[in-house]
Amino acid sequence: MKKFIPVYVRVPLIFAMVFAALEYFIDSGDRPAFIKYPLVSLFLAVFLFIQIAIEIVILAIDRVTYNLLTDEQKAKLAEADALDFKDSALGKKLKSIFTKAKPIEEEGEITLHHSYDGIQELDNVLPPWWVALFYITIFFGVVYLIRYHVAGDKNQAEEFAQEMADAKLAVEEYKKTAKDLIDENSVTLLTEPAELAQGKEVFTNNCVPCHRADAGGAIGPNLTDQYWLLGGGIKNVFHTITNGGRDGKGMVAWKGTLKPSEIQAVASYVLSLQGSNPKDPKEPQGDLWKEDAAAAKPAK
Repeated sequence: MKKFIPVYVRVPLIFAMVFAALEYFIDSGDRPAFIKYPLVSLFLAVFLFIQIAIEIVILAIDRVTYNLLTDEQKAKLAEADALDFKDSALGKKLKSIFTKAKPIEEEGEITLHHSYDGIQELDNVLPPWWVALFYITIFFGVVYLIRYHVAGDKNQAEEFAQEMADAKLAVEEYKKTAKDLIDENSVTLLTEPAELAQGKEVFTNNCVPCHRADAGGAIGPNLTDQYWLLGGGIKNVFHTITNGGRDGKGMVAWKGTLKPSEIQAVASYVLSLQGSNPKDPKEPQGDLWKEDAAAAKPAK
């Protein structure tokens, strides 16, 4: 028994649709999903196997069903299968719409008066879809000519260059307000109470064991005086917290634990404690720090 869509078309078509859907919906970067994710390949293999198995089962059922038919039913089925789609009413209607071809009964009206080896030529009109496509290409060509060669609009290379320039400006504007893109060169001192409160919270959760709650110093140095082991000021303190202290005996690097915005907040909070005079502070360590233009640069 014939199927409207043959199995050799149906199976690849369904498989291709599933494959395309997976590639579209799974974000796999610059590599195909079935290569980057082994589970996708496994799913596709299982899906194809199930597809083929279903088709085999359907074919077996069709054969069993056919063998149960009477000779009269088999003859009617063969007669129905013999009817081609193009000979059906719907097929003839679609052929008329898309081709404007004359029915075979009327072809004598458009037969040209010459033949070659008994072969005659029909003077059918061009298919409407072809004519429409032809006029669309003409219209597109006229618009393209006027836009790019008469009006002087930007071509693809110029549009690309402009979009890249706009994107670069947008990135620069974003960096100005993106807190977690700051580094030791762009960091600024925070002074708002809410920002310092955030820094205090970070300090309390992470820094108290080594510097005490009042920052007077324990294992780590006193953070309330003017002496710094690796330089004071917001840039140096940010750099030290981010990358850690002295090799082998200094503070660990916090860049893997804290976000840049959190490091900026806690560094600003530490600097706000300057001169707070905690009880029993640890003796000064390092060099006396004086903020000036040269000192504002982060230590390397």
